[in-house]
Amino acid sequence: MDPFARDGLPPVEQWPDLLLLDYPERLNAAEELLKNEGTAIASGWSYAELAERADAVAGALNIEPGERVLLHSPNTPEAIACWLGILLAGGIVVATMPLLRKREIDKVVAKANVTKALVARDLVAEVDVLDVLVIEDLPTQGWYEAVETRADDVAIIAFTSGTTGVPKGCVHFHRDLLACCDTFAREILRPQPTDVFSGSPPIAFTFGLGASLLFPLRFGAATAPTSPPALLETLHAHRVTTLFTAPTAYRALLREALPDSLHTCVSAGEPLPAGVSDAWFEKTGIRIVDGIGSTELLHIFIASPAEEARAGSCGRPVPGYEARIVGPDMQTLPAGEVGRLAVRGPTGCRYLDDERQATYVRDGWNLTGDAFSMDADGYFWFQARTDDMIISAGYNISGFEVEAALLEHPSVSECAVVGVEDPERGHVVKAWVVASEPVEAKALQDFVKARIAPYKYPRRVELVDALPRTPTGKVQRNVLRDRG
Repeated sequence: MDPFARDGLPPVEQWPDLLLLDYPERLNAAEELLKNEGTAIASGWSYAELAERADAVAGALNIEPGERVLLHSPNTPEAIACWLGILLAGGIVVATMPLLRKREIDKVVAKANVTKALVARDLVAEVDVLDVLVIEDLPTQGWYEAVETRADDVAIIAFTSGTTGVPKGCVHFHRDLLACCDTFAREILRPQPTDVFSGSPPIAFTFGLGASLLFPLRFGAATAPTSPPALLETLHAHRVTTLFTAPTAYRALLREALPDSLHTCVSAGEPLPAGVSDAWFEKTGIRIVDGIGSTELLHIFIASPAEEARAGSCGRPVPGYEARIVGPDMQTLPAGEVGRLAVRGPTGCRYLDDERQATYVRDGWNLTGDAFSMDADGYFWFQARTDDMIISAGYNISGFEVEAALLEHPSVSECAVVGVEDPERGHVVKAWVVASEPVEAKALQDFVKARIAPYKYPRRVELVDALPRTPTGKVQRNVLRDRG
């Protein structure tokens, strides 16, 4: 066993409290995911064929258990077979998003001490690893006896989506991969073997890993891996039933004809504005499941089934998880007050060799970096990232609330709101707006004043052609703050 990943775990006393589910001591998640029958890949592969391809990859790797293997590829059936093959061989998947470039990948490779990689042919030039295997050249037939891993052996190191600074590697075990299936997917989505899953996020992003790999395979459903440009075509071609994507994509899809096969839609990655949720429901009759999750906890931990969802709220804790709103001293705040979101459950933060572990985990709870409030019914309402809460002239202002108001204007296609320094007020609200048609800044300011408390309106408005985003599609508000 290669001990690198195990040795890089934080001390146990720095782990969050874990509310563990019941899994056997010996567990290989890939074996569990390949146990089903029927169609696994919507384009035609059965579970048996996917298993054989994964076996062939495992045999071609020639690795020792615990070795980290980089997987750099777009969402394809072959990439899914590679992901499973790495686990069957006892390896650890270190997946990177296809949009990342060499200097970004180099940081991940160094942090995870990667020496072997499975890479799509078109992306080979971006990867500087000692031993690179081209995915398209791998064998497709073979038999491999899966390594008998333990439930608490490391299965993946998932790196946070930010591309600046030192990346944070989130370590998850084999049991964790099944736990997010047996909580969020089982309890909130209630998948059936007849379902077809698809979504725009890459499987290197844990939101996408659940959407296109873990959830469908855990419940014997099919997956239709795709990319953002091909999402609409995939929905129609494979009669997708269960869609995962971000709020921006839902806004774009509102203008398109959609297949009548859809029955479940999930949003995460950014807060879902109530206006988008309501417009989607009006168009399709489907209430979007708006979840909050994190790479540190692997997947979504707060969400409600569609029939219990409330537009603008992330819902209530997923069964198996607990959440509360806390103040500076970790005291639980009463309903309606804004504070930090604290979560615990069967998954939790374990950074690879990173002093930031002590910041994310406190008193056994994961502190996600989000400011939320909870209402009297136990529903959680996003306010801002804790570093995005704007304090202006003594007022606490949620940038998300201002964004939601701006998005109601017919000329606003996208927007992002941050606090920028101001000599008189400390900070003021500034909005960066992508407009679909010409509009004056004052008109937008007056529009917001008429919808929310006037002190919250953006005192500065800048019209731009596009917002800066991470490879996963999240708006880079830190970049906007730096611009001032």
